[in-house]
Amino acid sequence: MNRITYRQAGVDINKANKLIDTIKPLVAMTKRDGWVGNIGAFSGLFDARVKRFKEPYLVASTDGVGTKCLIAQWVNKHDTIGIDLVAMNVNDLVTCGAEPLFFLDYFATGALKPAVMRDVIKGIVRGCQMANVSLIGGETAELPGMYAPGVYDIAGFTVGIVDKKDVIDGSKVREGDFILGIQSSGIHSNGYSMVRKILTKKEITGPYRKEILEPTIIYVKPVLDLIQRIHIKGIANITGGGFFDNIIRILPDSTAGIITKGAWRVPRIFDIMQRRGKIKDREMFWTFNMGIGMVMIVSKKDAWAAKRILKDKYSLDSWIVGEVIKGSKRIELIES
Repeated sequence: MNRITYRQAGVDINKANKLIDTIKPLVAMTKRDGWVGNIGAFSGLFDARVKRFKEPYLVASTDGVGTKCLIAQWVNKHDTIGIDLVAMNVNDLVTCGAEPLFFLDYFATGALKPAVMRDVIKGIVRGCQMANVSLIGGETAELPGMYAPGVYDIAGFTVGIVDKKDVIDGSKVREGDFILGIQSSGIHSNGYSMVRKILTKKEITGPYRKEILEPTIIYVKPVLDLIQRIHIKGIANITGGGFFDNIIRILPDSTAGIITKGAWRVPRIFDIMQRRGKIKDREMFWTFNMGIGMVMIVSKKDAWAAKRILKDKYSLDSWIVGEVIKGSKRIELIES
């Protein structure tokens, strides 16, 4: 039997090593307080001196972008999917009031294509910059036989910090509080199995390509800013499970949430899919964000202040999409 090399088995270690060298300058662009430059080591380092925190909690989150990756591969556009990856992680993290500190990525593929991975990393770097989080490491896995040619998957992991007294957990939510919805940029990164079921590949890669691949909004900076200015009682990231499974997480047992249809502008892509798939309202609001990427529960007074800040400083539209009422813990969808 002839001697077999790892490269002949489908894994090119030299190619991966060369790629790491080319992305080091990109990673360095994510420097923030605490960043330690040791890309290429066995683990990432971060200086966690937290003098301004009296009782610091470390907060962690991990997530991927699901089958949106598949659509990026269909259209051969890979430079924004990394933004989605960062967003899916840091947007979850910030819901408890935590400031993200660092991020790690995982890239798995059947055969490494350096140009594709560089584009993915460019998106991750951009996302980290938008969230003010340092990219301190990651893993590139070449897995022939597990992934088909040209296919890759990505996942991420982030760690943040919040003082014990500043944790936002919904415990202070009360009857009469407003539910403030902040605009999404479209589908974000959930519900893509449904998208692929409703629309044809030709439609996804053609007339609806831009709307379907639009990157997820990263809400970290506006949310952390609002936390310093107003009293935010609860925050929910509208991801998988839509309105019903996410907002309920921040409601006390004795309260319910009413969401008013028509209180905001729904992006056209959702209307197109609902009509095409003949999907009931509840299913749409359970699967997609319907144009609301994140919600906050605040007092009536603070709702109007938040709206002004979001629009004037961050160019983000927001709407009062509902209200907290007394009742059993649930979410109700009503007509306006």
